[in-house]
Amino acid sequence: QVQLVESGGGLVQPGGSLRLSCAASGFTFSVYAMRWYRQAPGKERELVATITSTGSSPTYADSVKGRFTISRDNAKNTVYLQMNSLKPEDTAVYYCNTKYYAANYWGQGTQVTVSS
Repeated sequence: QVQLVESGGGLVQPGGSLRLSCAASGFTFSVYAMRWYRQAPGKERELVATITSTGSSPTYADSVKGRFTISRDNAKNTVYLQMNSLKPEDTAVYYCNTKYYAANYWGQGTQVTVSS
């Protein structure tokens, strides 16, 4: 079955960096687009970044453009989110996502807290 496992979250000071990873299994990873979402307390889940199956033309939410970079390693079945210049408003649970046969699959999420 499809499994997505996120890692790499933690507590970081404003201006710091983190790299999130999402290890995928149970499907042909190299064929599917991957996404990172986040959900802050009391807010709806929002799309942060998307990457195509080949890694071309990534897209970003305006709030993270220029600070976050999504990438993937199809040999390792892993998608990454490099987060730089972090701000307190980036605090959220970050989720990895893919749509497989029209069904959405999610990881368990990893907490990112940006605070001094």
